[in-house]
Amino acid sequence: MEKEKLERINVLAKKAKNEGLTDAEREEQALLRKEYIAEFRAQFTGILDHTVIQYPDGSKEHVTDRKKNNQ
Repeated sequence: MEKEKLERINVLAKKAKNEGLTDAEREEQALLRKEYIAEFRAQFTGILDHTVIQYPDGSKEHVTDRKKNNQ
């Protein structure tokens, strides 16, 4: 996420805490938060895709998407 968007999220959060937001600002904040969370999840999924669990017996298991496995 671009630095400007992160700064805008912080500005809106501080303003919401201190004086409140207008309807337009609340919508902007919601969209920015949604975008931030989507990017965070994508990055975290990438990290987990390359994660391996090593058990005490030396065996290894790749972390998989449990939602896919439970269906």
